[in-house]
Amino acid sequence: MDKARLRSKLKDTLLALQPDQRALKSRLACERLVATEHFRNASTVMLFLSLPHEVDTAGVILSAWQFGKTVAVPKISWEQRHMLPVRINSLDTGFTTESWGLRNPSATFPVPFGDIDLVVTPGLAFDKQGNRLGRGGGYYDKFFAHEQVKACKCGFAFAEQLIDSVPVTDSDQPMDMLVTDAGAVYFTNLKGE
Repeated sequence: MDKARLRSKLKDTLLALQPDQRALKSRLACERLVATEHFRNASTVMLFLSLPHEVDTAGVILSAWQFGKTVAVPKISWEQRHMLPVRINSLDTGFTTESWGLRNPSATFPVPFGDIDLVVTPGLAFDKQGNRLGRGGGYYDKFFAHEQVKACKCGFAFAEQLIDSVPVTDSDQPMDMLVTDAGAVYFTNLKGE
């Protein structure tokens, strides 16, 4: 199946989840991520601000703050087609919201790429080899290709988003691990739990 058809299929899968089911699965996924050694050992964690139908990252962000970690999120530059990690200290203020629900930080407190220990990454689908199907903009792939990014790349999704095979191109950056409501999967020599 090509990327466009697969994206359409996965969007339908996400939209089919009922709100209470999505909330429960998000809570489980957050608990599983917070329990990983990679999260516990990270000083600076980069997370995404969830769209309404995605796994909700709020629980992980709140846990990171409780543990005294620096939390960064992507600030998207639509004109330059890239994202910059910026520090946030609140989930309630300091964001603009795009028409499709994406929250973008207003203020800019850049976090050096090399300071980030763990990048929690969204995707429409992930496969059992660590490949990721994003939304098609290439923002995360460009970010991960930056020479200063040495962080663990962690996909974060619902169990329904783990599929047998994702079509890949040379510019696609694989994940090191994936955390879902069903558990954690490690794709590289990272120490699993």
